[in-house]
Amino acid sequence: MTSIASVTLEADDPAAAADFYATAFRLDTQVRVQAAKEPSTGFRGYTLSLTVAQPATVHSFFDAAVKGGATPVKPVHKSLWGWGGVVQAPDGALWKVATSAKKDTGPDTGSFDQLVLLLGVADMAATKDFYVAHGLTVGRSFARKYAEFAMPSSPVKLALYGRKALAKDAGVAPDGTGSHRLTIHAENGPFTDPDGFVWEKP
Repeated sequence: MTSIASVTLEADDPAAAADFYATAFRLDTQVRVQAAKEPSTGFRGYTLSLTVAQPATVHSFFDAAVKGGATPVKPVHKSLWGWGGVVQAPDGALWKVATSAKKDTGPDTGSFDQLVLLLGVADMAATKDFYVAHGLTVGRSFARKYAEFAMPSSPVKLALYGRKALAKDAGVAPDGTGSHRLTIHAENGPFTDPDGFVWEKP
């Protein structure tokens, strides 16, 4: 079973980015940072999400991110699916903090349940088939709109979403050029997927 050990994000100031992730999101080995190698403009084609237990924890992570230098993109708000908000980290990566819970059931735990990488794809069927051919198992799939893979023990979960839909969900325009500024680390690498996302061995 494929497990994503970590992702590496590229930043113009890698030391500051690493400090942000350790302080604001309390991430450890799941996210690494290195110096940016190539230019990138606009939407990079992916988002990262922290799923948490309740609204109070959404607010806690969102506020800590903004205090740490992130830019609010979508303020925390209630929807049909729960609560969530989106920030752009100082390195430019888009992060969503969300919960399916409609109300708090206790004090803020200060921790997240899952880290999810959502890749924006041009052709859902083709990209899903590509990943299945590379050893991943589809856990849930909704027609040509969304797919997530069964990765119960993986430090980073993986899901696919249409690029335009993902950008809309994040609150940004779908246009972007240059590098994704993202590398995915897993034992079944190295390869590059149909949308240009690079996988390497840990």
